[in-house]
Amino acid sequence: MTFEQFEEYSLWLGIGALILFMVFIVWNLAKDSKAGRFGTFILFLALGLGLLGFLIKTVMVEVLGIG
Repeated sequence: MTFEQFEEYSLWLGIGALILFMVFIVWNLAKDSKAGRFGTFILFLALGLGLLGFLIKTVMVEVLGIG
């Protein structure tokens, strides 16, 4: 395994762990604030849109070859 491969795998693993941690934080926030179903849905929708933006940016960078 080269150093570049290690960096790439570590980056994706770290980002995945941060995403799972953010999901846990939002779930805990919704539970502690007693947001209800609709409030929990809105919280996860906001998080999901942020993750979708990150994924779209990543795909565009790869397709366009910018980075």
